[in-house]
Amino acid sequence: DFFQPEVYIPGSDRFIPKDSAINDHLERLRLSTTKALIERQDVIVVASVSSIYGLGDPDAYREIQIPVYPGRQLAQRELIHQLARLQYARTDKTLGRAMFRVRGDVIDIFPADSEHQAIRVELFDDVIESAKWIDPVSGKIAGDIEHYLISPKTLFVTPTAKIPSATKSILTDMEKRVAELNKANRLIEAERLYERVNNDVEMIRELGYCSGMENYSCYFSDRNPELPPTTLLDYLPKNGLLFVDESHVMVPQISAMYSGDQSRKDTLIDFGFRLPSSKNNRPLSFAEFEKIKPQTVFVSATPGKYELQKSKKNVVQQIIRPTGLLDPEIEVRSKDQCVENLLEEIRHCVNRNNRVLVTVLTKKTAEELNDFLTENGILSRYLHSDIKTDERQEIINGLRAGEFDVLIGISLLREGLDIPEASLVAILDADHAGFLRSSHALIQMIGRVARNVEGKAVLYANRITPAMKQAMDETHNRRERQIAYNLEHHIKPVTSVRKRSTEQDESVYPATHTEAFCSTLSELCERITVKEKQLLAIENSGEEKDIEKLRTELSDLYRQFIFM
Repeated sequence: DFFQPEVYIPGSDRFIPKDSAINDHLERLRLSTTKALIERQDVIVVASVSSIYGLGDPDAYREIQIPVYPGRQLAQRELIHQLARLQYARTDKTLGRAMFRVRGDVIDIFPADSEHQAIRVELFDDVIESAKWIDPVSGKIAGDIEHYLISPKTLFVTPTAKIPSATKSILTDMEKRVAELNKANRLIEAERLYERVNNDVEMIRELGYCSGMENYSCYFSDRNPELPPTTLLDYLPKNGLLFVDESHVMVPQISAMYSGDQSRKDTLIDFGFRLPSSKNNRPLSFAEFEKIKPQTVFVSATPGKYELQKSKKNVVQQIIRPTGLLDPEIEVRSKDQCVENLLEEIRHCVNRNNRVLVTVLTKKTAEELNDFLTENGILSRYLHSDIKTDERQEIINGLRAGEFDVLIGISLLREGLDIPEASLVAILDADHAGFLRSSHALIQMIGRVARNVEGKAVLYANRITPAMKQAMDETHNRRERQIAYNLEHHIKPVTSVRKRSTEQDESVYPATHTEAFCSTLSELCERITVKEKQLLAIENSGEEKDIEKLRTELSDLYRQFIFM
């Protein structure tokens, strides 16, 4: 649901530990995907830009999987030991995902990647006598198993044979780093690192893993630290095909992630929270991504220079839509009296039960226009950077559901909005020079109403800029080709029909935070300080009342760092 990496803020001497909330549904899909990539060739994977982050080694993953099939020699104790290595939890109650239950020579296992079914393994004389699919609640048998590979609970697996040598190397590196810190008279940092690493090593030796295990991943891998980290791309077959969607946004993100991660790690290392080797657990640099990626297709309505340069002449224009929809008509109107003209256009759309998108240049303009429309009886909302992340989707869903008719925004109305109900996009100050009114930005904004058969874009400007002309020419050319294709094939355009996110499987989408969001980072830090002092006072007094409530409130506050 969310992930907060560990962060140290030197200015306030505040360490924020790694925190995350795992959505069981998404985690199961993630594990089943990597397992499928290891076992099959016919796999389609949908992933975010985070796929360039370090992941467990696929060879180590294969090595630790447990094969289950009738006739295999396997003692009960050995199977239990192997399940513990996979980080499965033992229980005597109802089975949950990544758990197992032992009743004599019958062991029930709920695989981490399974959705509804568990496995029952029956042993006799240290041999698997039978393996069956069962209902994890009722125990009802659903079918026989010929062969199955039980996979780890996490993608960061630790081969047992490597633990002694790995922990020895970890302690050696720790001693070197502690000596460096002591020599620099940084005694607090040296003591901190000594305690943290020793605690981690003790847990690794005892359980096979520890919190923050990924920071020691290089010690358990045979890879040279100078080589790129293992990522999801390493799980793909050699003949794999990679699609980079919205590449004009994704490519710059890939470039930025490496430097951001290294900067955060440098601070942790400098103040004794991590060993220098933790920097090996990192995302790919852009140069590494270029070398590792398989055959790649960049997908974008407005490709950047990088994609065009790499594609050379191999650019395919994907203009024809299966629904027969056309690119919107474009009208240019004077900026004089534009607000009154816009109000009239909005009323026409509202009468047809359609929605309207309006893009402006500043937050102040968005708020003032929203006030004007409200005063004139139009239901409208605005969307800009002051609106918190988890509220944005709620606002968009409200527009689609008809709770209001007009959404006013700035750059947030460019990529990623899929609103078939919107038939008009109005672009104020379209002749303004700058990034927000570049040809790429205009094409993206115009395209927001291309999913509606009545789609139209109105550009309010007193002159036609080169960016406007390029966007208008491109849209006109596409529209002409689409019309010709529809006539030739007797296709009648139909407005797209898409479910709103609230109509999707609720288990996929996390609930919003109950804790009110802080508007600034300084406010967030102040509130955390107050809560931490309250918690410390209660813990020192020995009273346990309200401790859990305070810890939950603090956890919610820590999570807000990811939105700042």
